[in-house]
Amino acid sequence: MLIPGLGVSYEIFIPLISILENDFHIVAVEVDGFIIGKHSSFTSIDDQASQIIDYIKTNHNGSIDCVYGLSLGGKILSRVLERDEIVIDHAVMDAAPLLPLPKWLVGPLRYYQCFNVWTCYHWTKFWRFVFNSPYFDVLLDECRKVYPFGGGRAVLDGYKSVYTNKLQEIHGRDIHYWHGTKEAFVARPQVEHLKSLWNDVNVEVFKGMNHGQLLIDHPDEIAKRIRMMMKK
Repeated sequence: MLIPGLGVSYEIFIPLISILENDFHIVAVEVDGFIIGKHSSFTSIDDQASQIIDYIKTNHNGSIDCVYGLSLGGKILSRVLERDEIVIDHAVMDAAPLLPLPKWLVGPLRYYQCFNVWTCYHWTKFWRFVFNSPYFDVLLDECRKVYPFGGGRAVLDGYKSVYTNKLQEIHGRDIHYWHGTKEAFVARPQVEHLKSLWNDVNVEVFKGMNHGQLLIDHPDEIAKRIRMMMKK
């Protein structure tokens, strides 16, 4: 199962899916507020986790081999693991925010991020020129696809839910946390908190990678690691 991040759709996983689809049954999640072609509103981390839990209970007898969550998707996955209502053999949280921000910072940050997403949608050609990078091009394309259907409200509600919830406990058989060196300043406190709850967590840090960049630039690496996990 693949859970996308805030402001992107499940289609960000298409390169990864193309590598794995002949060997695995893959479920790509659509997160409310960021669904292509359907107007929807982001509800909450807990509601998204509940939908995933109910889906796995109904369609997979309450058990699934591997779940990979990117950013917001990793946050949703952490809540699924916290509730401990289903069995996940292998769980990967890629740069998941597990800690809340100070209350005074949540409001300004969510409006700042909303403005960023707005500019990415309306000034796409400008940002393509500024960044001049395939990694950013993919993020801009994702923004172009999902923003018309959830708008700024989905971004605001998503950031609020992400940064006002703290992971309290976690349960699992094989738990992984990944992040890139370019986001280490933000990721390290998340790792420390996760280790305080689950000492056996497997942490991997990818040199030169930014937020979500491993998935975008190197889906083959993620596929390789997923295959290795499934052999255990």
